[in-house]
Amino acid sequence: MTRSKGFGLFDLMVTLVIASMLVTLAVPAYDRFISRAKIAKAIGDIGSLSIAIEQFRLNNQDRIPDSLDELAVDIPLDPWGRPYAFLNIRAAGSGKGAFRKDGKLNPLNSDFDLYSRGRDGDSKGPLSAKASRDDIVRANDGAFIGLGQDY
Repeated sequence: MTRSKGFGLFDLMVTLVIASMLVTLAVPAYDRFISRAKIAKAIGDIGSLSIAIEQFRLNNQDRIPDSLDELAVDIPLDPWGRPYAFLNIRAAGSGKGAFRKDGKLNPLNSDFDLYSRGRDGDSKGPLSAKASRDDIVRANDGAFIGLGQDY
């Protein structure tokens, strides 16, 4: 009798178990990597748009644009495919309730709000709200740009 060379059922099952374990570990790690990359892109976009707004202010006697469309740059969508939110606080006046606020309900900025609604696409005024924890925000008049939960 000749013995055939090849994989047996046991060898195939061991291989499938190892492959499934690797996939189980790799997919969540890949998702976290993609999420961090999208957050980093949003932070970079908000920083670039903030610079474009400051250049606009320098060229227009300290006037902040009423919308991002007034800027002489291409306005990207956030990494989740939605437009960035912008509010000229000076033009809106002090009674406007749409200002972004921290956990103590203090306004994040005194000049303008610029943020992404994050992965879930939802946002509420205070950063302490669950819907705002994943937002990418500009705070302290540009001194902080990052996740709402980190501010």
